[in-house]
Amino acid sequence: MKILKILGILVAVVVLLIIVGISYIKVGLPNVGEAPEMAIKETPEVLARGEYLANHVAVCVDCHSKRDWTRFSAPLVPGTFGQGGEVFDHDFGFPGVFTSKNITPTGVKDWTDGELYRLITTGVTKSGEPIFPVMPYGSYGKMAKEDIEAIIVYLRSLRPIDNKVAASKADFPMSLILNTIPQPANPQPIPDKSDQVAYGKYIMTAAACSDCHTPQDDKGQRLMDKYMAGGFEFKLPGYGVVRSANITPDAANGIGSWNEDFFVQRFKAYADSSYVPHKVAEGEFQTVMPWMMYAGMEEEDLKAIYAYLISLDPNPNKVEKFTSEVTM
Repeated sequence: MKILKILGILVAVVVLLIIVGISYIKVGLPNVGEAPEMAIKETPEVLARGEYLANHVAVCVDCHSKRDWTRFSAPLVPGTFGQGGEVFDHDFGFPGVFTSKNITPTGVKDWTDGELYRLITTGVTKSGEPIFPVMPYGSYGKMAKEDIEAIIVYLRSLRPIDNKVAASKADFPMSLILNTIPQPANPQPIPDKSDQVAYGKYIMTAAACSDCHTPQDDKGQRLMDKYMAGGFEFKLPGYGVVRSANITPDAANGIGSWNEDFFVQRFKAYADSSYVPHKVAEGEFQTVMPWMMYAGMEEEDLKAIYAYLISLDPNPNKVEKFTSEVTM
């Protein structure tokens, strides 16, 4: 009887600890601090910088607009810039249903500059709730403060669109795990462009390249022994599974055989005014890479990214680029 009593006490203690732990996660987290007091001044230079970053580097507009998935690289549908509504759900392999928000002035009119800054850099909403990191706020949190401010200025300049989108909902246990993901922003200064490798790393971080080109384990942790070595899977219903490329300087499986000009032209080919994305039939190769948006990146920035990637250790990770959903 004494043993049963002791066991009962132990069970009660364990249950209590579990309750306390869950309560802390739900109430005490995320803990990234209050939204800062900010009043960003708009200038033509700041607006131009924000437009460049939001459309061609951080590509915020990519996920927050409607994309035409019937065409290669799913170009943006004209007239939908920033309206939100793109759904990332179980069909795409996500642990829940997550919907991109309306980031036009209609959607963010009740947000202060500081609340938007905290959201973009930490993933925490104005009400203190965490968002799923389909938006790479971990990378954005390392951008210079003035670059995030420029993006905010640009978002406020978008054409207002009255488009109400559904709330996102995470499955259990992701609904708990989400609270543990946001971290305080860690803004980094923009390196001098003369240090091409350091500057390239900064631009690459702003573009969140590693979020897609570094595979993850089944718990969502990045496999740093395969940093930039590709293999991250994207499920594309109707087409198949596409995997990110190895962009380390491995000669056989990465970009080690590419020179700087080849790398730059790989992007700039989509900037040609005569280029029209081709139709992609069911089961054919499709990609999540927003080529048309990254094609607008300045050549100086693309060259810097190349310099950074070539400075990495080669990784021989071999990636099967695409598996069709159509069986022959």
